[in-house]
Amino acid sequence: MDYKILVMNFGSTSTKLAYYVNDRCEDSVNLRHDPEVIRQYTDYNQQYDLRKQAILDYLDGKGIALSDLDAIATRGGQTEPIVGGTYEVNEAMVAETKSGKYGHHVCNLGPWIAYDLSRLSGRAVPVTTDTPTTDEMEPVARFSGLKEIPRVSCVQALNTKAMARYYAKQQGRPFEDVRVITVMLGGGIGVCAIRDGRMVDAPDGLEGEGPFSNNRCCTVPVGRLVKLCYSGQYTEEEMIRHINGEAGLMAYLGTTDIRQIMKDIENGDAYAEQVMDAMCYQTAKEIGAMATVLEGRVDAILLIGGMANVDFICEHIRKRVEFIAPVVILPGEREMEALAEGAYLALTQAVPLLQFEPKEET
Repeated sequence: MDYKILVMNFGSTSTKLAYYVNDRCEDSVNLRHDPEVIRQYTDYNQQYDLRKQAILDYLDGKGIALSDLDAIATRGGQTEPIVGGTYEVNEAMVAETKSGKYGHHVCNLGPWIAYDLSRLSGRAVPVTTDTPTTDEMEPVARFSGLKEIPRVSCVQALNTKAMARYYAKQQGRPFEDVRVITVMLGGGIGVCAIRDGRMVDAPDGLEGEGPFSNNRCCTVPVGRLVKLCYSGQYTEEEMIRHINGEAGLMAYLGTTDIRQIMKDIENGDAYAEQVMDAMCYQTAKEIGAMATVLEGRVDAILLIGGMANVDFICEHIRKRVEFIAPVVILPGEREMEALAEGAYLALTQAVPLLQFEPKEET
């Protein structure tokens, strides 16, 4: 039996779509949305009609009927922390992602639209795999030092685990047998320790853990951050935007355009080079920390994501960490493949289709 799967992945100004039959990609497209149009929306939920119509237009243009689909796979949204795996999108998951309680991101549209399209289909199962709030940390990793603030994981778990699985497959080994440190070099930088098929330690990237990156700060000195919060310079909303939107490369260099920064460095901009080296330096420190989580037994350090295409970044990280383990560069992402695979394996019952059950409020 052939299973027909629609895959969706929302970016800030893009909608990636793919059509799979079983584990074969039959068609894919990256739809670009006008940034000026996107900027008119003050809330991600307001983009619902725009994104949904783009998907319906794609299906109509390809002659793919919603009623023929067996699954609609989407990048997950931000819910309360859950373990990794493939989940059926249900009303509870949609409600949590729409609420924004666990974070505001365009990915929150995915479960909502997948769920509604599945109802229009009448038969397609809406699913998501390794959501952004995948949290598989061990109990010892949850202590922050403040009892009321436990550590949680919030990273690009989908691509992180997909690339780790890809590496394991290349090595001819089961995913559960490899011990790797993944370094997601994207809009944010997330360094994770993977063992036994789980992300046993990972940062809360949206809340500022980890190295500074494009527009996010790193884990800054807490006392000075508290004083800045109470300085009267910022409202709560402004402060949140200050640490996640106005920080990192944006704060130091006034841009997040890596290509332009690299050109500036090539033209002799010593300050730009120092800032980029500092970002790599902090990333290397995080890799060293995760090596201790794996007790020094590390098969490989995987540099993944868009910035893994930049030689300067990879080499400045490599020189500081290659004594720990081989550095393997796997640029880009495999998110669409991972979403399709999760859906296909669930449809064929090769993996369980998990149910999202939110915990009761305490």
